[in-house]
Amino acid sequence: MKEVDRMGWRVAVGAIAAVAAAQFAAAVEPKGVPELMTAFDGKTKIGTVAQWEGVRAPELLERFTKCEYGRRPVDRPDTLAFELAEPDKLMMDGKAIRKRVRVSWKGPLASQSFVFTAFIPVTAKERPAPGFILICNRPAAENIDPERVKKSGFWPAERIVERGYAAIAFWNGDVAPDDSKGNCSKGVHACWSKERTAESWGALSAWAWGASRVMDWIETEPLLDAKHVAVVGHSRGGKTALVAGVYDRRFAMACSNCSGCSGAKLNHIALPKSESIARISKTFPHWFCLNYANFAGKEFEMDFDQHEFIALIAPRLVCVASATKDYWAGQRGEWWSAKLASPAWELYGMRGLVAESFPKPDAPQQEGCVSYHIRTGIHNLTPYDWDRYMDFADRHGWRK
Repeated sequence: MKEVDRMGWRVAVGAIAAVAAAQFAAAVEPKGVPELMTAFDGKTKIGTVAQWEGVRAPELLERFTKCEYGRRPVDRPDTLAFELAEPDKLMMDGKAIRKRVRVSWKGPLASQSFVFTAFIPVTAKERPAPGFILICNRPAAENIDPERVKKSGFWPAERIVERGYAAIAFWNGDVAPDDSKGNCSKGVHACWSKERTAESWGALSAWAWGASRVMDWIETEPLLDAKHVAVVGHSRGGKTALVAGVYDRRFAMACSNCSGCSGAKLNHIALPKSESIARISKTFPHWFCLNYANFAGKEFEMDFDQHEFIALIAPRLVCVASATKDYWAGQRGEWWSAKLASPAWELYGMRGLVAESFPKPDAPQQEGCVSYHIRTGIHNLTPYDWDRYMDFADRHGWRK
């Protein structure tokens, strides 16, 4: 059988393709899902915003921090600084101002910096522009080229600018290495610690931390509307976008594209062709805190799940997206997480995912504050996905 790479794993295709397609087509439903609106004590029922914000959300955040994503040693460092990496430049046939910014900081053990790129519509001189930050997990030179010699649908900066949004991107590897052996010896981790403990932050949290440092800069930039900024990621970057949205409430929207296991996909659902905690925690242990491996093979025994993580973003906006051939990400599990997270928005008098059933391909569900779409195609971030994210922002008045 032919083999292809899918989210960092070599998986066989051919004989199993029919089985995976059948799994996708079947109306698989979750089982034993933890109740979002019941506290961990099993008795306290959550029925008000005050109870959510005072009881349930804090205990859920603590559970995900301790058991999955890890604790950060610092939020915004006191030593954080910004400087132009290059002079500003007018690009895209005069439609965009390019800014290349270096963000730097000092920790007790080391110093570090990384550079990000922002293309801002020239119309922002009259009215600050809303924006999208891409946490890029693919080769930077090919996917987020600041000179625009190489253009990729993964980050269609021209398309984003044309629609009135700022296109901002950085490479995740500049913040922390995507390397299980280098997790504590390089990057932001090395600034604060020499060894990993059971609760030390993993790479997903570190990359999301990097997105927050970009957000720090956005708050200083008069051409940008800091109240309307979305964070976007694909695959491992999609997991990271959710982490960024949960831990930094300044992000008005989190867009998770094909994020799969430990991202948007529900664990309490039988999708045997999708990635499991056992596989992901073994292959990518550096993405999480060490405690997460304790849940390998115990998905149906867990008293928390990813729908509760998505719910922590309420009442802000969330986009969850899948692809028809991306069985490894567990498309129906991603949809169910979005659906089961929706009661959190209802507490605020809003609607979450407005949908009674899993949608047909290329038929976005965007009526509420939680958007879901499944695109025809493979594991990828495409212009179609970007258009749906911008459609959702438009729907919520980001460019009024």
